Amino acid sequence: MDWQEIMDRAARARDILGSCRLCGRACGADRLSGEEGLCGAGLEVRVAAHLLHFGEEPPISGERGSGTIFFSGCPLNCVFCQNWQISQTGQGRPVTASELAHMMLDLERQGAHNVNLVSPTPWAPQILEALAEARRLGLSLPLVYNTGGYDSPAALEPMDGLIDVYLPDVKYAQPEAADRYSGAADYVEVNHAAVREMVRQTGPLTFDGEGMAVRGVLIRHLVLPGGLSGTAEVLRWLTDEFGPDLWMSLMAQYLPCHKVGGNGLFPEINRPLTEDEYDAVLDLAGDLGLENVFIQELTASETYVPDFETPEVFSRTE
Repeated sequence: MDWQEIMDRAARARDILGSCRLCGRACGADRLSGEEGLCGAGLEVRVAAHLLHFGEEPPISGERGSGTIFFSGCPLNCVFCQNWQISQTGQGRPVTASELAHMMLDLERQGAHNVNLVSPTPWAPQILEALAEARRLGLSLPLVYNTGGYDSPAALEPMDGLIDVYLPDVKYAQPEAADRYSGAADYVEVNHAAVREMVRQTGPLTFDGEGMAVRGVLIRHLVLPGGLSGTAEVLRWLTDEFGPDLWMSLMAQYLPCHKVGGNGLFPEINRPLTEDEYDAVLDLAGDLGLENVFIQELTASETYVPDFETPEVFSRTE
């Protein structure tokens, strides 16, 4: 798409900020006048960091790293968030659209495989504005939209044809868990609609000759202790909806942090995931015929290595 067309789209999307409805909360904040939404986002984009990131899934990080931009603020309030300083306290600095565009170009100069937009949902219109300038100045990298999966149509529709790879979470299967741990009882409904739209826009995950993702959707699911994220139901929904060829990442990196632990508010998840729990999830993935699954290793020290293993075909037999 021509950069001028992207700028036109950005101008139309900016109107959404007058009564914000970019995420499932649809809080209606007048961000054009400086009001902050429930996510903490105002008019100025806030960025916590931009860097080469090597801890994503192999087709995202590759050998040269994913050019990652960490945005401040998040529509969700996950009590176990590992990046809560960025997502829930607004840590970061304000940047202009031009500065954001040059961050993208800087990451390309460093050799990044892609531009990886982390928690972009509150900033979709401003990202479009920056992207127009970056494309005008020669940016050629694929764009990765790395989201918690609580995106509304207002955030996703302007991205159609511009985002190459969607990297959404599917966090929960039940409204009760979504409400308790992320303060979003409607997460499942919003998330399912968002993921369907992402798949409609980009289709199944495809790769270049180096094995890097160039288009499509890669689903992430964090497994919580005690099956409290509804992992079994999540996997069944994904399989029923998109088939067993869907690419996904089953993450074992949960650790009690942020609001979990110490205060006794969430005792049911105040422990690490066990090896038996994670193995049961992998067994279910095999039973469902899921083949394109990235997995993580649990370590003996109750911390988890964030690097992902190569996908395995889960035909697990005794």
